[in-house]
Amino acid sequence: MSAVRKLRTVVITGASSGLGRATALELATPGTSLVLAARDVAALEDTAMRAREAGADAIVVETDVTDSSDVVRLAASAVDEYGAIDVWINNAGVTLYAMLEEGSLQQHEAVIRTNLFGSIYGARAVLPIFRRQHHGILINVGSVLSEVGQAFVPSYVISKFGVHGLSEALRVEVADEPDIHVCTVFPYAIDTPHFEEAANELGVEPRALPPMQSPEDVARAIVRLVEHPRRTRFVPRSLRLGVALHALAPRTTERLLLDALRRWHLSDQPARVGAGNIHEHGQSGGKRSGERPPLISTWGLLAWLLRDFVRIQAESAARFTHGVWRELTERRELRKLARVEPT
Repeated sequence: MSAVRKLRTVVITGASSGLGRATALELATPGTSLVLAARDVAALEDTAMRAREAGADAIVVETDVTDSSDVVRLAASAVDEYGAIDVWINNAGVTLYAMLEEGSLQQHEAVIRTNLFGSIYGARAVLPIFRRQHHGILINVGSVLSEVGQAFVPSYVISKFGVHGLSEALRVEVADEPDIHVCTVFPYAIDTPHFEEAANELGVEPRALPPMQSPEDVARAIVRLVEHPRRTRFVPRSLRLGVALHALAPRTTERLLLDALRRWHLSDQPARVGAGNIHEHGQSGGKRSGERPPLISTWGLLAWLLRDFVRIQAESAARFTHGVWRELTERRELRKLARVEPT
């Protein structure tokens, strides 16, 4: 953690709960100054108190990342208080469980405003500061869904693909600044209050597909990016295998994913339909972990996926064989007709 102790100022959005809170506490070491941002001030104050107990300095800035002026004010507050910004972590995010054609368009737009435009506003606010300083680290929290699509959360997927694109574009823009780094972290499902707090128009409780990552696991990966910046980091690293499998066999992978989501992601437990924490902060302030464990174990899911893979391949082989047989039959019939002499 020696590199972390040399830092002066780290700004974290969405620091009131979940991954943001865990990241703040992982970074809370003597010599580090934390600027904690979110809508829930009471929960932010609790995070700040715990960070101070660990030896860090910390201030709280009430911030709605969908308001660009709020984000500009956040950056100004950090500079006014500490004189510089060394690291900016775009972490704030929300989710809507709804089919694209059935969910409220207003809710879909709100997810994209928070997740994507919130990150854009953060980058716009901090990059001029980084350029003046000639150093800085911007960390955008993406998702495995920045690389592979998923049903039932289309606006979330759209926003996270956008966050990935934002990082890619900004790396080119700062390519002539060797000490300005743009990093993206791609976590798998994290055990946070995310699932309880998400907006929901499906009417059933969503559960994560295992293996769930603890907020601390992902927070430690973010700390490693702070210590040793790199373009991307998958959490866990084995996620790269899943992304590669999707690239090699997209149709099969997408079918497997849809089957798994229907069977194991959407429970049979009813859930209240509503906007969740999209427009107002949630009620889980101060929590890092959620209260909805997966419906199946990791090994159970792997066994189920293997069986489903065999079934899908068998169906594909049967369709292929049927198609070939039908084409051969049609060709034989055409040859018979061709041999018939006209009368």
